[in-house]
Amino acid sequence: MVGRAWQTGVVSSDSIPEPLPAAPGTSADSPPGTSADSPFRTEPTSRDEAPQFVLPLVVHLEKTNPPARNDALVTAARAVLTMLSDPRAQGEDEGGAEGEWAQAVRDWQDARIRKVVRRARGAEWRKACELPGITVGGEHAEVRVFPPVPLDGWPKELAKLQVSGTELDDPEAPAAPDPAGPVLWMNPDVSMSAGKAMAQAGHGAQLAWWELSDIERKAWREAGFPLSVATPDAARWRELTASGLPVVRDAGFTEVAPGSCTVVADHPALRR
Repeated sequence: MVGRAWQTGVVSSDSIPEPLPAAPGTSADSPPGTSADSPFRTEPTSRDEAPQFVLPLVVHLEKTNPPARNDALVTAARAVLTMLSDPRAQGEDEGGAEGEWAQAVRDWQDARIRKVVRRARGAEWRKACELPGITVGGEHAEVRVFPPVPLDGWPKELAKLQVSGTELDDPEAPAAPDPAGPVLWMNPDVSMSAGKAMAQAGHGAQLAWWELSDIERKAWREAGFPLSVATPDAARWRELTASGLPVVRDAGFTEVAPGSCTVVADHPALRR
């Protein structure tokens, strides 16, 4: 069960952003690029009554030579796409077989879509890599994504890893995004830790994936999921949020106010 708008993983905030103008086919209280009947809404839905699952991501973060922030965001987004496209996460194939992670992915997608990024170094990282999952590498970043787990049922090797302290910087300004390729645009007015931003980039990538046809997904996968993460200026952000592209709207469980629009998922096939 999939849809367009997002709820993610509670820090209160003084205000909630003003509602964005509705694009054709949307309602005034949902982001542009969001169908009026989307199961991913900021108000309570039946999804809140379902058992809640979370997609764990662990970033390899040693004390020396940490990856650049943008590299980590791109790698996290690609890790989510890699999980979604992996045969182990797929439903029945032509022979009737189902991937070993398929039920967990279904359970996760039938509830609120949550992602949590934790950090690991040394022996912690090595132990995390022994669990079933997929490690995706970027320029220097490494992110391991695991099949969804119950919100209160993390494996002990992952449960003890830290969420806080995932702070990364860009020593140099990231390269300008390729305008001909997929871009995850981050809200310039919303401040997030690197871990939170990595989860949001993953949400944006997942929204783009859901909106693509099977042929478009296959082409993206076979190309290695190329994408960029960039922060536009305020004027460009307003254009993007009114463009009809999928928008991540956070539920406000951590760091940002409920309803905050954090990412616009831009893919060439989605530009109408």
